[in-house]
Amino acid sequence: QVVLVESGGGSVQAGGSLRLSCAYFGYTYIPHCMAWFRQAPGKEREAVARIAVGAGSIEYSEPVKGRFTMSQDSAKATLYLQMNSLKPEDTAMYYCAAVRGSGICAMHSHYYAYWGQGTQVTVSS
Repeated sequence: QVVLVESGGGSVQAGGSLRLSCAYFGYTYIPHCMAWFRQAPGKEREAVARIAVGAGSIEYSEPVKGRFTMSQDSAKATLYLQMNSLKPEDTAMYYCAAVRGSGICAMHSHYYAYWGQGTQVTVSS
């Protein structure tokens, strides 16, 4: 059974930084595709970044491009999201997610079968 556990959220002032981690368990192979999503109150869940692990390709959403950096460490079975220059509009619950098997790797929640419980990020102005 695949389990994803996020950590690293918190409260920061605008312009600050946070690093989120997502430890994953239960895989007998390196995950094919993982992503970070976020959901603010009253809004739909949106993709932040995704990584096709084998190819090493990473895609970011426009609102975070240039400020967030996603990385993955297979040896530690951990996914990261380094968030710099945070803005109040980045306030949300952040989730990591993984595709089942070799499924489509895209920036939409529809494609992800496994989800963590989320970690809250709050950015004050």
